[in-house]
This record gives sequence, structure tokens and C-alpha cells, in this order.
Amino acid sequence: MSAGRILGVDYGERRVGLALSDPLGLTAQPLAQIDRGNDAQLTEAIGEIIQEHDVERVVVGMPVGLSGGDTARARRTRRLIAHLRRRLGLPVEAWDERLSTAEADRTLIETNVRPGRRGRRRDLIAAQLILQGYLDRRRDPSGSADPAKPARLP
Repeated sequence: MSAGRILGVDYGERRVGLALSDPLGLTAQPLAQIDRGNDAQLTEAIGEIIQEHDVERVVVGMPVGLSGGDTARARRTRRLIAHLRRRLGLPVEAWDERLSTAEADRTLIETNVRPGRRGRRRDLIAAQLILQGYLDRRRDPSGSADPAKPARLP
């Protein structure tokens, strides 16, 4: 495993959740949440986080439709990924985030987070789940650790 960290991004409608791996790439922790502005503002904020935390790679959750088809959000996310790749100068990968928000909601309910606070934490937890799925698959490329989780996307 490498010594650089990986940044996970949940590109939401209103907010963007960020999660960060440990230096060994084993675990993901929620990091920050930023209000979604335009791609240039978001890229600048992500660039600052990359510098601060010695990030070597970015993983962005791709909102694939349940049928596997393309969605308007997926097209917007692809544009963001292309923008990040051009501006950041490091690898940016798409990762299937199907159902990560629903799983984040379940996690928040199970941990007794009050309904009024769930919305603010949902994006952080979704980013953590996206990144952890990526890290788990990276450690076990065969997918035997989690056969239900789809592989990374182009």
C-alpha cells in the first residue's frame, strides 16, 4: 500500500461530502462537508484539502441509476470528474455509489441521530461509505470481501 491518502467525494445536490483514508488506505473517516457551488469553486476547495492532507488520489461517487443506466446527475458528475482531472494533476476515479445515500440514512437512524441532523451528516457518511467501498475493493480486487459491491466505473 502507498503512503498517500485517498479523498472520497459524495457530489450531492446541495452539499458535497468528503471522506479521507488513513495513510495506509485501510479505513475511511468523514472529513468535511462543503456547500456545492460551481465546479471551479469546488475544485479550489478540494485542491486545498489535497494539499493539507497529502492526498494522492480522489474517488468520486458516480450516481448510476438502479438499472445501471445514465442519469442527469451522472452526467453532471462526469463533468466534475473531468474538471478535477484537468485541474488537480492527480488521479481521479469514479466509483459506483448506488444506494450509498440510503445506506447513510440507515446508519444515521441506527445510531440514533435526530432527524433534523441527518441531512447535514448524510453527505459525510455517504462519502465515507463510497471511499470505504473503494478501499475494500482495492485490497481485494476479486471482490470476495463484498460481492454485492460493483467495481469502479470508467
